[in-house]
Amino acid sequence: MLYSIIKPNTYQDSLRLMQLSNALNGTNGINRVSVMMGTPTNKDILRGAGLDTPTLDDAGPTDLVIVADVTGTAVGDSLLAKVDEFLSYRAPVSGRSGLRSARSLERAVGILGQANLALVSIPGQYVASEVHRLLDRNIHAFIFSDNVSTSDEVALKNRARERGLLVMGPDCGTGRIGGLPLGFANAVRDGSIGLVGASGTGLQEVMVHIDRLGGGVSHAIGLGGRDLSAEVGAITCLQALRALDADAATGVVVLVGKPPAASVRDEVIGVAGTLSTPVVAILLGERPETDVEGNVHYARTLEETAQVAVELAGTRASRPVALRPGQRRITALYTGGTLAAEAAMLVGASPGSTGHEVIDLGDDVYTRGRPHPMIDPSLRTERIPAVFDDPQNAVLLLDVVLGHGAHPDPAGPLAAVIADGLARLHATGRDLAVVASVCGTEDDPQCLSAQTRILEQAGVTVLPGNAAAVRHAMAILQRRDASTATLPATPEPIRRLLAEPPRIVNIGLREFAEPLIRLGAQVVHYDWQPVAGGDRRLQALIDALK
Repeated sequence: MLYSIIKPNTYQDSLRLMQLSNALNGTNGINRVSVMMGTPTNKDILRGAGLDTPTLDDAGPTDLVIVADVTGTAVGDSLLAKVDEFLSYRAPVSGRSGLRSARSLERAVGILGQANLALVSIPGQYVASEVHRLLDRNIHAFIFSDNVSTSDEVALKNRARERGLLVMGPDCGTGRIGGLPLGFANAVRDGSIGLVGASGTGLQEVMVHIDRLGGGVSHAIGLGGRDLSAEVGAITCLQALRALDADAATGVVVLVGKPPAASVRDEVIGVAGTLSTPVVAILLGERPETDVEGNVHYARTLEETAQVAVELAGTRASRPVALRPGQRRITALYTGGTLAAEAAMLVGASPGSTGHEVIDLGDDVYTRGRPHPMIDPSLRTERIPAVFDDPQNAVLLLDVVLGHGAHPDPAGPLAAVIADGLARLHATGRDLAVVASVCGTEDDPQCLSAQTRILEQAGVTVLPGNAAAVRHAMAILQRRDASTATLPATPEPIRRLLAEPPRIVNIGLREFAEPLIRLGAQVVHYDWQPVAGGDRRLQALIDALK
């Protein structure tokens, strides 16, 4: 027999519906059960599945509908008791989590004081109206919801741009603002790589690889899958690129997406090329003709994207370097001949490389009558002070080679002379970047991680390989040269969103707010219900009167 339960005005989000369905399935005496909101589409689905009951026609869009095929009336009564128990369990859970709740947007905003970001995960047909209310209050929107029309997306994004706000989404799966996860997000460490993406899992994959490679993330701005389409025209993408370029915490920008419309691609890559920070772009499925085009570095896989981004930005241990206009030269002091040859090739192939110097101190001309510098580091440490004293030098580039037969602690003497040189420069208001790679393993007598730690503590940026170290050194100069360009000012609401801890209203899936609470974020859950009982025509009339 069919047994139905209608709970009037008991809106449940998709995750709660799934949880309730899981709680009911498998109960003795229940052959099958469906749990849905009473929208016209959902009622048609129930009828098509043979779960039509006399009470189904009376259910409205905000009514919770449970229809079950049960073995008897007693089973149906126990089903009702389980539903009531599930619905009543909600309030205690939120109370223990410390998540504050409000029954209206006005109340939620009032609790926060100055809310500036909302996570929206409500049914798509209600999104446009709700997000317009957010934009009225100068609140940025992260829209996880799908099934939002393209015309609504364009209207929302255009209006947001006019007000200096961001609309991320709809159908935006992941993001990260100020260290806080939005939607589906991984726990990655802070750093200087900012990401813009029209691909949710693509953004997640790149961020995870960045974290594994020792890099860190400043922000990740999701766009939604249609932002790069011809219809939407990359509205949020262009805002996000410019905002990250102006963000003090971001040193490299990553763009992740599927191939956009041709006209949109030209505009996006054109804007990326004008930024003062290097851009790593991956447009999945597109095979670029070149690896580097001006300021834009192309990658072919998500993992490669992360590798290039970390090479350009450095690791989490990298220190900020303030160079003067006259500092334009890289001086490389190497102990490994092949590593020196690779560095010379890469530096020579880079634009604006005139004047850089790569010296192989292991060459016969330097080792006549004295030990090889891998054995005796004094040959190199004696030359380093002169590199610091030369006002044209911008980067000191080094290799450190470990292994049997090498000096037992090659990083130690280097760290001492580098720390002394940086202290002398800083005392006079100058600076210089020191970049190195370490060739070795954890099982070498000197231990890779121990040698890396010694160098980093002295102020050295250590990259995972020689080529990566060289490319990072070149990126330091490129960033400094590009920073003199005049770019459009970032709207104040966007600048503040990236520079200050966001104050968040969560609208829809309560589970998105829980990790934010655990991380100490200022967040209030708006216990949303459809306006006008879900009546679309009445809702449109109410919106028109505002």
